[in-house]
Amino acid sequence: MSYFKLKERNTNVRTEIIAGITTFMTMAYIIFVNPAILSQGGKTGIPFEAAVVATCLGAGLMSIIMGVVTNTPFALASGMGINAVVVFTIIFGLGLTWQQAMGIIVLEGIIVTILVLTGLRKMIMDAIPMELKYSIGVGIGLFIAFIGAQEGGFVDMDPVTAVKLGNFTSPVTLLTLFGLILTIVLLAYKVRGAILIGIVGTTILGMATRIIALPSKIIALPNAASFATFFKADIVGAVWSKGMLNIAAIVMIFALFMSDFFDTMGTVIGVGEEAHLLDEKGNLPGLRNVLLIDSVAAITGGLFGASSITTYIESASGVSEGGRTGIMPTTTGILFLLSIFFAPLIAVVGGGVQIAEGVYKYPVTAAALMVVGFLMMTIVSKINFKDWEAGIPAFLTIIIMPFTYNISYGIGFGFISYTIIKLLRGKWRQVHPLMIIVSVLFAVAFVAQAIAEKFAAK
Repeated sequence: MSYFKLKERNTNVRTEIIAGITTFMTMAYIIFVNPAILSQGGKTGIPFEAAVVATCLGAGLMSIIMGVVTNTPFALASGMGINAVVVFTIIFGLGLTWQQAMGIIVLEGIIVTILVLTGLRKMIMDAIPMELKYSIGVGIGLFIAFIGAQEGGFVDMDPVTAVKLGNFTSPVTLLTLFGLILTIVLLAYKVRGAILIGIVGTTILGMATRIIALPSKIIALPNAASFATFFKADIVGAVWSKGMLNIAAIVMIFALFMSDFFDTMGTVIGVGEEAHLLDEKGNLPGLRNVLLIDSVAAITGGLFGASSITTYIESASGVSEGGRTGIMPTTTGILFLLSIFFAPLIAVVGGGVQIAEGVYKYPVTAAALMVVGFLMMTIVSKINFKDWEAGIPAFLTIIIMPFTYNISYGIGFGFISYTIIKLLRGKWRQVHPLMIIVSVLFAVAFVAQAIAEKFAAK
């Protein structure tokens, strides 16, 4: 176990395994949500059963590889948001097949991989000012907390104000509240495995009160149809059809590339800071391998038919339980592989409770996400908001992430505002050239996405 540097990082095998289980439980919803999204559209969508296997196998393999190769606490799975873009923008909007949509994911992953191999992706991360690095972590924490509040029923959608107070007479919301109080009390008493105990306790109460259904069966073996999406990506057809380039598809590749590129950047900085793995300059040692595996994961997701696989912000839940090494995501990855056979049982924890037609809540893991959000937001004290040149971009980074439900949008607003403020004040020497270039690319990406959506509307 010397490879994992347990003593150096002040941890042990038991802590890492608990952290890995906790991470898996907060990520397990993807086993059901990702296939539910990808299978939209009947015959034009990916077969649900195949999407389940692709999701589990892709997340399992890439999480294990990340843990073993990089010895970092980052777990991976199919990215939420990107899967929705695949279905509703690429397949429905652009009229491409799911095979061509997966081809776009593969091409986007290849571009990111090239940038990692050339060192450009790491150079961009090194060029980010510390205030923005801290704000990325805080923004992700707020984002995670907001997701948890939604999934637990604490807030609901409102046509006028966008969000409103949830229904606290609902059994689902009350179950989430129980989980939140239990987890907070355990944390206050500094109980090891507090988040995991909170998840298990909430599950038990949910079953006892019939809010959460008991699994109909324990084991379900996959069949040949379960692998129907593997290596079916149509890379050529994604961008070339009827003897000409598909401009809308190319624009979508660029938009997905920007989102994938900076989502991972934000996750690595935020979770790395929480795990105390960043150096005094806010950089992660061994970053190149982390980014390389993340980019290869995107390609793998496209080839498997699971959409783009990326580093997950829910890794912060395991880090909050003490996870500091590669044992954590390796444990998570093994559980994802096992979940291929135990999907009915996993559905109890990661699956949602239907409260209306097409509306699901996730009371078991919602409280954990809110607590993790709080733990990640504690680094806000490191940001000097009295320095407006850095404070305003940091503020925009923090609030735009949850407001737009997108990590990369928050980073983009922060980068652009920071660059503009510095340049207009004549302090261009304080801005790294890569920051200027990336800010311009973000502006282009925002416009490109608007163009892609316009094509989709037609």
